[in-house]
Order: sequence, then C-alpha cells, then structure tokens
Amino acid sequence: MFPRSAAPRGRSAHSNGLHPLPPVTRYYDYNHQSVSGVNSFCAPTRERFPTYEWKPPPPTSPVPPPHRPTMINGRKRQNDEYSPRAVKRQRLDSPSHTRIGPPLIRAPPPPRHPDHAVAGSSTSSFSGFDHSYPSPHSHPRPQEPAVPESSNSLQAYAKDKLSGQMVELFEACQQQTSDLDRKERCRARLQQDIQRVYAVARLYLTGSSMNGLGCRSSDADLCLVLKGNKRHDPIQVLSVLQRLFRSLSYVERTHLIRAKVPILRFRERGSDLEFDLNINNTVGIRNTFLLRSYAYADLRVRPMILVVKKWARHNQINDASKGTLSSYTLVLMVLHYLQTLNDPVLPSLQRDYPECFNPVMDIDMVPEGPKHIPPYVSTNQSSLGELFIGFLKYYATDFRWDKQVISVREARALPKTSSHEWRNKYICVEEPFERNNVARAVHEKIKFNAIKTQFAESCRILHGRKDLNSILPVRAIINKESSRR
Repeated sequence: MFPRSAAPRGRSAHSNGLHPLPPVTRYYDYNHQSVSGVNSFCAPTRERFPTYEWKPPPPTSPVPPPHRPTMINGRKRQNDEYSPRAVKRQRLDSPSHTRIGPPLIRAPPPPRHPDHAVAGSSTSSFSGFDHSYPSPHSHPRPQEPAVPESSNSLQAYAKDKLSGQMVELFEACQQQTSDLDRKERCRARLQQDIQRVYAVARLYLTGSSMNGLGCRSSDADLCLVLKGNKRHDPIQVLSVLQRLFRSLSYVERTHLIRAKVPILRFRERGSDLEFDLNINNTVGIRNTFLLRSYAYADLRVRPMILVVKKWARHNQINDASKGTLSSYTLVLMVLHYLQTLNDPVLPSLQRDYPECFNPVMDIDMVPEGPKHIPPYVSTNQSSLGELFIGFLKYYATDFRWDKQVISVREARALPKTSSHEWRNKYICVEEPFERNNVARAVHEKIKFNAIKTQFAESCRILHGRKDLNSILPVRAIINKESSRR
C-alpha cells in the first residue's frame, strides 16, 4: 500500500530525519496531528482524542534510521524494557480541536507475494452470494493510483442503508474524550499509590482505550512496568498489589487471574469501569501503537472493527475465556481482510516501515515510530456495508482455516506449518510482534464450528436483507452504550 522506493521513507518534510533535543517536555500526540501523520484527517462529527503525553528521557538517538537493518529474531518478549534514566508519566491535555486537511495521496504498491498462497484461494462458493462484494484474490491485479472522491468524510462510504446503520452505531458507541479522561484520572491516581510500594513503577493505559478502537463501555487495560535488572514474578507482584488495592477507597472487587499473562482485575468503586492490570507485558504497549496506526490509516477501519466486535459479542463468539475469539483476535482478522483485498484498504505497516515498529525498540521510543509513517489513502472505494458483507463472506467461504495462518505482519495468509504454534489448532492468527497464536483459546471443535456457522449464517442473512438489524439489535446496543458511564 505504501510505495517502496529508494527515497527516504517515514519522515515528515520538516524533520530532515533528525529530532533535536527539546528544552521542554516532549509531547507525543496519539493523533499524529501533522501532515505526516498516518491518521492525519478529521473524523466526522466527533472531536478527536485529546493529546496524549508520554514523557521519556531526553533521547541520545532518534528512532532508528529508515534504512537501518532491523533485527528480526528478537521475538521473545523482554520483561524489563527500560531506559535506566526514564522518568515517565502519562497525562491527558485538554482536547485538541485542531482541524487539518486530508492526507496526501500515496499509491498502493504492486503485489509483493504473487508466488505465495494468499487468503481467499478456496474455490468454495456461497450459494446465492453476489461475488461483487470485496473479497481477496490469489493474484491481485496491478492497481492504478487514484484519488478517492472524499477521503476525509466517512459519509462518502455510507451512501446505502447498511453502511449508514454502521456509521450510526459507530458514532453512538465509540469511546469519547470524557471516557478516556476518566480512565486516565484513575490510572494517574493508581500510579501514585503503587509507587508507595514500587518506587520506580510506571503505569500505562494500553489496549482499546488507547488504540482508537474502544467503545464507551470498553474496560481499561493497564501495563505496570517495573524498572531494573531483577526479573519480577508477575504473580508475586500482583499479589502485593491486590493487598494494596484492598486498602484504597476508590478500588473494589479485586480479583487475581492466574492466566498465561496473569492479571489483576478490579473496578473503580461505585461504577462499572473495570480494569485489567498486567506486569511488564510491554508487547501490549507496542501493539497499542501498531493498532492505533492501522485504526487511523483509513476512515472505515474503526467503524468496521466496532461493528464486528458488537456482532461477535451479540452472537456469543467474542469471549476467549469461553473458548471463542478475543477482541484482539477479531481486530487482527478485520485488518487482515482489509489488507488482502484485491484493492487493499490497508498496507502492512510492519513490512513497509519496519524501523517504525521495531520489536526491540526501546519502550520510551515506541510512541515516536508511527509519527514517521507518511499518510496514505486507499484507492478502494467500497462502502462500509460492502466491506462488512465481504468480511463475513471471506471467513465463511474463502479463508482456508485448515491450511492458512492470518498474518497482519505480512498482510497475507501464511501457509500453516507443522510447528507447535500452529499444529492441531483450529484457528491460527499471528501476533504481530511475538508471532504466537492469539486464537489459541479456540481449542474445542464445537466452538470452532459455532464460529464458522455464525460467519456463514450472518453472511447469508445480511447479503439478502442489507439491514444491520437483521443480525444485530442496533437500537438496543446504542441505548445500552448510552446508559454506561
């Protein structure tokens, strides 16, 4: 999707590839509100997320240069990723209402992997389905650069009933600045109390709260980063925090969950705002910035993902604790579909800009990476409704669950190997940084069959009726979201 030329990539016109040491606090804008930002457009009818502050130490070197070789075998998570001089905190500034123009136009690259198996190679057909809906193909045809008619308006992709319903649901349910501000206030308060026990601890909001894909009812994910060379036992640290939290007046219902990544779950007292706190799971910070970059790369991404998550939750296939799909898995499935269309909506940011998402980049510099990706507008002009039906059809009939691995990192379906990670797994979705299977929760055939059945049935119904209410109680969901917080 981004051109791969010899010209320097990922730098704004005024930076000259350098970042002088600032005399004052550096502000990392989650919105990338500059012409060079990957999501530098104006969201329709809703205010943008407020500026997000991340205070790293003064860097001695910038983000790695664009053409520096990237380490590719540093897959294992490092539990203590710090700069020893780091003095960091997170804070929300007052909301920014700055309006800027649409991004510069960048043409998609030609197909990069014509010799590999690509998602959608199945010859199976869906009875009665109109194959004009967007669906990936084995050998994408060359694409001519084209300027979309209205790249800065979501309404340009909502000219039919189904698409309009998706926009309505999105605008009613998307996380508001006030929701994020509330989570941030609680995070800041928690960090102060935690530092009474762990003086060097830093607490970060991650996940859907920060990546632009949250709802008003979304819970908040927190990553506690502990400084030093000592390897901290997550269970021990969380047990200490559990005792501490029971003494805090604004926290209630603390519960330690001993999962593969242990978490401490708790609520803000007197509300329904729930938090999940992990220890040193810094890959969560990395994929927060990666997903946010995708979320704002095209106006249709956030509505698509929100509707898919609401659909999956309503149809009881969005709960990893019950053997179905996690929200993270669903997000990657949507991104993969949008990447592998004949006329892609999204690129592979990691493949085209590896220096911006280096898996071993110092955690302090992670927020800087996405700011150096040039803006992009897809030539794909499919409506939201067309993309949603195409998404359902892709996983109902086209994707080869038994032979393929979903890879957002590569923007294609990889062949399933006999490695332990993929062997005997019903659904294989690659984590973009650690490259493990984020869909491993689906380990029962009955659950796998239920997921496939739901894709096929919803596709059949929606294709026939073109009405979101036929598969999702839109008004009830909107009313429920409106009653939260």
